[in-house]
Amino acid sequence: MKLIQKIGLGVFLVALFIFNSLLFMGSYQLTEQKLKQVTSEQSFGILKQELQPMLGKTYSSSFSFASAFNKYFNAYNTRQQENEQWDRVIWDDYKFAATKAASEGFVKNNRLLLLLLTIGLGTFGALMHILPKYRNEPAGIKHNGVMFSSNKSRGIIGITLGVYLIGIYVMLYWFPEYMVNWTLLVDPLSRMLTGGPASQWFLYGTIYTLAILVMGVRMFRKYRDNKYQLLRTSSVMFFQLSFAFLIPEILVLLNKPWHDFKNIWPLDYTFFFDYRVDSMLSSGSIGLFMFMWGILLIILGVPLLTYFYGKRWYCSWVCGCGGLAETAGDPYRHLSDKSLKAWSIERWMVHSVLVFAVVMTGFTIANYFTGFELLGQWTNNLHEWYGFLIGAAFAGVVGVGFYPLMGNRVWCRFGCPLAAYLGIVQRFKSRFRITTNGGQCISCGNCSTYCEMGIDVRWYAQRGQNIVRASCVGCGVCASVCPRGVLKLENGPEQGRITDIPVLTGNESVKVFS
Repeated sequence: MKLIQKIGLGVFLVALFIFNSLLFMGSYQLTEQKLKQVTSEQSFGILKQELQPMLGKTYSSSFSFASAFNKYFNAYNTRQQENEQWDRVIWDDYKFAATKAASEGFVKNNRLLLLLLTIGLGTFGALMHILPKYRNEPAGIKHNGVMFSSNKSRGIIGITLGVYLIGIYVMLYWFPEYMVNWTLLVDPLSRMLTGGPASQWFLYGTIYTLAILVMGVRMFRKYRDNKYQLLRTSSVMFFQLSFAFLIPEILVLLNKPWHDFKNIWPLDYTFFFDYRVDSMLSSGSIGLFMFMWGILLIILGVPLLTYFYGKRWYCSWVCGCGGLAETAGDPYRHLSDKSLKAWSIERWMVHSVLVFAVVMTGFTIANYFTGFELLGQWTNNLHEWYGFLIGAAFAGVVGVGFYPLMGNRVWCRFGCPLAAYLGIVQRFKSRFRITTNGGQCISCGNCSTYCEMGIDVRWYAQRGQNIVRASCVGCGVCASVCPRGVLKLENGPEQGRITDIPVLTGNESVKVFS
């Protein structure tokens, strides 16, 4: 079995090497016909003239092509802005579309073969490595050697992986033109699901979904004797594959707005943006349903479901961010900071993001109904800053790229505005709690070590106090790794949910309150 695992790891690394090598393959040549295919009629005439030195010229990589495109494109826009000719500025970003249209050669002509040799072979190798794991081990959850792993304890492999993921997200959000060869691989799948070519976001959705599915199999192997973990993992795999990936893409095929029915404001911070609202309201009955469904989730779904089940119903069973954290991020859950300082920073940051999202949305709605006459430009600036700082840098670059560095729930702990909203309801008005049996606690610390949200669970367990924290996502791993069955996830009456049991010490029974 060890040999099969090593072969599987080797196959995965070979596929990863080929995948990364594709960035430097192929050639790029832009013609008038290709340019016309990806630009508007108004922009085509301008760009045809400005990009004349590029037309017909062959470039050896997407990097050199994109660099040349940026040079001429930005030079034109800069001249118009300096002359205050704002009506002549080209606001649309054509870099990605033009680079993809200009692609020629080996990668474009062998997309299916390369898809099998990269994403297909990588998936096969990962499953070969995962399936034999824990096969000959007795029942129970093992974290053997996790603190000595270079990957799982901030060693050179973990740091390298973190830097690699950060680089991927930086390209995805700000330099997608460098990823055109990767998007070419999934073009056939995109055309089948959406009827159109793949964008960088379709590529991202494909890999994101595969990561949850493949690492979900790992969760099945690791937690095979825990029914709660198996159900929870099955749930996040189902919602990611169906609601987050397949259904939105099929909607595009049917000429309807792309919509993830499980995404909720304020996590879906663009829900009230004018283009989203107009798109939904102009799409007939299904668009109106999307809009009303989103509103109902915000004002009824979140408070009611959180009241009965805690925030775990979403964060650990439905959410795509949580799904990736719970599957691909599971090996890094012990890296979360458990200090009081981290807890203090967490509370300030996550609630500040929520306030930012609420204020931005308030201005957005007000401006929508006033025709953007009330602080319209300021609202647009808010959109841009929120999208850059929170939607891209925090949720993407830091949220996933920092898995091997700060644990798998950095975004959920410190940045997710929906987690903050859910947490407020859970803390003050919910039936959910984690009960503890202090008399059985042996202070092994497993629960605190593997709490991905940075909660010092042992502190509560030692005192026999219920765990009622706004940050708890109810993943249940603390209860799963407890060797004495001290912890239990429960939904019960609100009365007695928050406990403050004193600790009795010495002959004088001195009371020490938390």
